[in-house]
Amino acid sequence: MSERQRTQKIEELTHQLSALKTQKSKMDAEANELAEKRNKLNEQFKSLRTEIAALKSDRDKLNEKVRELKQQREKCRAEIHGKIESIKKTKQEIDALTKKRPSKSFQILQKEFESLEWKIQTTPLSLQEEKELVERVGQAETQLNVHRKLDKLKRKMFVTNAELKALKTQIGLRHEQLTESAQKSQELHEKMVRKIDESKKVKAEADNVHKFFLLAREKSSPIREEITEVVNQINRLKAEIQEEEDKERKRSEKALLEKLEVEAREKLKRGEKLTWEEFQLLAEKGMKAQD
Repeated sequence: MSERQRTQKIEELTHQLSALKTQKSKMDAEANELAEKRNKLNEQFKSLRTEIAALKSDRDKLNEKVRELKQQREKCRAEIHGKIESIKKTKQEIDALTKKRPSKSFQILQKEFESLEWKIQTTPLSLQEEKELVERVGQAETQLNVHRKLDKLKRKMFVTNAELKALKTQIGLRHEQLTESAQKSQELHEKMVRKIDESKKVKAEADNVHKFFLLAREKSSPIREEITEVVNQINRLKAEIQEEEDKERKRSEKALLEKLEVEAREKLKRGEKLTWEEFQLLAEKGMKAQD
């Protein structure tokens, strides 16, 4: 193949290479667009997963609070049951003692008791009189004890009723907190489920776009191989041209040297003075001849 043919071939291949690069550039742009879309979807998926994790954490905290409130509510219910039973028992005791309650008030009985005690201590009494007074003191003491027990039971009933009322208020508050926390937990759970569904769709879309990206890359692979082959052909042709040019240059240089040598020898024959380059040329020829 002549240099002209090689040059013409290089021009053809260069045009072909330009068309291939344009085609590859379009394919790369398509692949890059798909990669960018895929990356954005993956970032969106990652952001959704972070939101889901935060929602799950908040929901779990509320669920734990609901469990604690239920335990507190059950404890209050158990205490309320105990208080009600205590009130029933105290009421029965009060009813039983009320039947035994003296007709005289506590204050009257207390005065009688103190009066009898004072009389026993300060008045000379016969044995029979003292015995009668001691019996009356005992009766007064017994009647006073009935009053004291009734008063103690009534105070116990009052305190227990107050505690029962406080427990009922407390259980109502716990129920409100429980209901509110359970509702918030349900709302968070529903929101989390929606986010999970959304993340699944985004992930599926990202995977689908990635498949198209791989197809686009696979589609451009033959173009890249063809480009490599065309570049290699151009380089080979350029190398061949360079090689031919080097050979031609060497032939020209050799012919020039031979001409200069002939001219130098003729100058010697004519007895003319040689230039330094001519002298050096003949000297090199002489050394090569000796070798």
